[in-house]
Amino acid sequence: MTEQGTKNVKNETTADWKKKLQEADLTYDEKGLIPAIVQEKGTGQVLMMAYMNRESLEKTLETSQTWFYSRSRQELWNKGATSGHVQQVHHIQVDCDADTLLVTVTQTGVACHTGEKSCFFKDLYRDATDEIQSGKDDFPGEISGGIIQRIVDVVEDRRENPQQGSYTNYLFDSGIDKILKKVGEESAEVIIASKNPNKEELVCEISDLVYHMLVLMNQRKVSLEDILTELTQRHGKRKE
Repeated sequence: MTEQGTKNVKNETTADWKKKLQEADLTYDEKGLIPAIVQEKGTGQVLMMAYMNRESLEKTLETSQTWFYSRSRQELWNKGATSGHVQQVHHIQVDCDADTLLVTVTQTGVACHTGEKSCFFKDLYRDATDEIQSGKDDFPGEISGGIIQRIVDVVEDRRENPQQGSYTNYLFDSGIDKILKKVGEESAEVIIASKNPNKEELVCEISDLVYHMLVLMNQRKVSLEDILTELTQRHGKRKE
């Protein structure tokens, strides 16, 4: 799911969503529950799965924040009510059998109670070719599968689905020379910031450089997996 095409639940009136809810004719299980898969807006990353009943679904639609039904406590619960890790709802879809919901959200903080971004962080099976692609065994997950991957996904989405006013689309529209110029400028800024004692300034400049490098990689069709593969091969050749 990309950012394009999602809509904020708040844009619909109560009458609108109540009519759509009735037309959806959802299929609840014998306990009156329906599974809800929650994914992150922009990246499409699956964050969690929980159950809703009709009341929690209606509260989700009313508040634009996720509400679920706890089977163990047998009560409604608002995601992030105590932790602050709330989920702002943008889009709710129903599957073809009308017995599962897909909820697209903006996640504040993390979704999992363990402190992981997503509840789905344990591998049950991984194809051998995925070991290098994920980078999990050789590089920190936040580098290969976290915020860097999220930026990569957003940059790709902007290229496939241009948005008016997007700086990323401005770079793509301006062409390779403009992108290279920005990479050069940001590299110079990193050098200048490195000479100053202000660490925060250096962090900001490096972050700007990383972003522009990711745009360049996309423009030249160099994937994050290409870089991880090269680094993995180098890592295997010698000890640092």
